[in-house]
Amino acid sequence: MRILVINLGATSSKIAVYEDEKEILVKSIAHTDAELTGLKTISEQGKYREEAILRTLQEEHTDPAGFDAVISRGGPLRPVESGTYLIDSAVLKDASDPSVGGRHPACLGLIIASRFSERFHYPAYFADPVSTDELKKEARWTGLKGMHRTSMFHALNQKAVARKAAAMLGRPYEEINLIGVHMGGGTSIAAHERGRVVDNFNIVDEGCFCMDRPGSLPTASLIELCYSGKYEKAELKQKIAKNAGVFSYLGTKDFLTMEKMIDEGNEEARRVYETMVYQEAKCIGAMAAAMHCSVDGIFLTGGIAHSDRKCADLEAYVGKIAPVLRLPGENEMESLAECALRTLQSGKANCYAESVRKVERENGISEL
Repeated sequence: MRILVINLGATSSKIAVYEDEKEILVKSIAHTDAELTGLKTISEQGKYREEAILRTLQEEHTDPAGFDAVISRGGPLRPVESGTYLIDSAVLKDASDPSVGGRHPACLGLIIASRFSERFHYPAYFADPVSTDELKKEARWTGLKGMHRTSMFHALNQKAVARKAAAMLGRPYEEINLIGVHMGGGTSIAAHERGRVVDNFNIVDEGCFCMDRPGSLPTASLIELCYSGKYEKAELKQKIAKNAGVFSYLGTKDFLTMEKMIDEGNEEARRVYETMVYQEAKCIGAMAAAMHCSVDGIFLTGGIAHSDRKCADLEAYVGKIAPVLRLPGENEMESLAECALRTLQSGKANCYAESVRKVERENGISEL
């Protein structure tokens, strides 16, 4: 089976070609801020990026019509269960809606994949978007009626790596309890209970701080900041979403730069780093409690899992909970290709609208 993988970021469009499990081609197409700024609408940017992908395939002597399927990374859509989904009209509606996923570049990838499907006549899929939601009911409630927790984590990589971790432990993913720790620009920590992520710390506004996000913040202090008059709403949202965490202390969003600062004797960098590890360890402990402290393994993944220092320091905190497995890297392209291949082989893809309704109905989201 020949599969085209599309993964759109803020300033790049990554593509890969797979023959079954084998990677044949991988390319990253860079887009300058000047190029993207001149494109005023999602439609204009979509056309620009689609043409860039087609041009790259042509340069690599790869026929865009010669695939069995195309699959794109999914953005923050409505809550759905884990799985591979056909990109249909319901998906495209939410991918284009700014109030749902229309502001995220990955959702633009869904639109481009759909255009490839229409033009070249093969199915278009997405899999395990960041809004994948398998939370148990207890995990969904908060301490304020009318407000509920949402699931938002690195579902694509977490799910793929969880299966690899289970295989390393010699057991099926559906019969094992794991804690997944994805450490990258954002950090997500999730409880994988017998094949389902029953709880996780929302990477947007919960859990530990990371390179540019604050994690959980004291409610009273946050309210005071909101009404301090120092920031407009949009400015404060930008500060919390992209300029918090390590960046707010050290002025860098690069983990390697922080490590270098520590090695050069920067005391503040050391304190920030140690606090970050401490908070991650606390979150791992919370996920263990969510599974009655019955944990078969803890896996560390994401780009920062390449750091010997970080993995060793984290294991020193949580190694007594369960064996710690190190599986670094993002693995997004490979994970997407694997999802598409399994779907092509089975002949079955999930329906987005049906899954949205199922999650809402079974978990009583509207009642919270």
